[in-house]
Amino acid sequence: MTDGSEAVPLTGGRMASEVLRRGDTVLRPVSAASAFMGSLLKLFEQRDFTGAPKYLGQADGYDVLTYVEGEVPERFRAWADPQVQVAARLLREMHDATRGSDLAGRFDVVCHHDPGPNNAVFRGGLPVAFIDFELAAPGGRLEDVAYMAWTWSISSKQVMPLSGQAAQVRLIADAYGLEDAERHALVDCVLERQSRNVRFWADFLARPGTAPATPDVLADRIAWSRRERQFVCAHREVFDRALD
Repeated sequence: MTDGSEAVPLTGGRMASEVLRRGDTVLRPVSAASAFMGSLLKLFEQRDFTGAPKYLGQADGYDVLTYVEGEVPERFRAWADPQVQVAARLLREMHDATRGSDLAGRFDVVCHHDPGPNNAVFRGGLPVAFIDFELAAPGGRLEDVAYMAWTWSISSKQVMPLSGQAAQVRLIADAYGLEDAERHALVDCVLERQSRNVRFWADFLARPGTAPATPDVLADRIAWSRRERQFVCAHREVFDRALD
């Protein structure tokens, strides 16, 4: 499965630990998510979706995946319109590759559930693939689109002006191809994903022995999620108007 070269730790993820690169492969510790993740990545390959790693199997307690060449951003920041547009199209292609599959089951698609820029590989300044499918599960496509709108285009720091943020959220909806009813629900779904983020990190804070970060870091992530939700609540009319 591997080429015998030295394994080098990969950094940047918020969840996975002990992720290694060895040559052209990535090694992730086997977990409860391994079976579903492996099946999903194989489905992508079968359906010619190239925007994800390939699953090569397991070896020595690790899931073995292909390494996707490119750069993964370490921090959230403001992104240019073409970058956001390409990300939304890539997300739509990913979802379409799962539609009607046994993995999606009774749900619309299989969601990544964390399609932020920190889980995107860039080449030439544009996103070309998503990585880290540990949280992937059946769901509704608005779950991922809302999370993308938040993490790629919305920020209470307003490095990008509010009007620009709202325009990018519209760009995501357009590039993804949301239906009118979905567009009108998108802001509510952003708010729900922000609330869910609070619950997600609070669960770890209540069980520090299982947490992927220190209590201080978890508390910061909870505070950030709440702050971002308050920002969207305060300006939801701006975002709603942009989506009309």
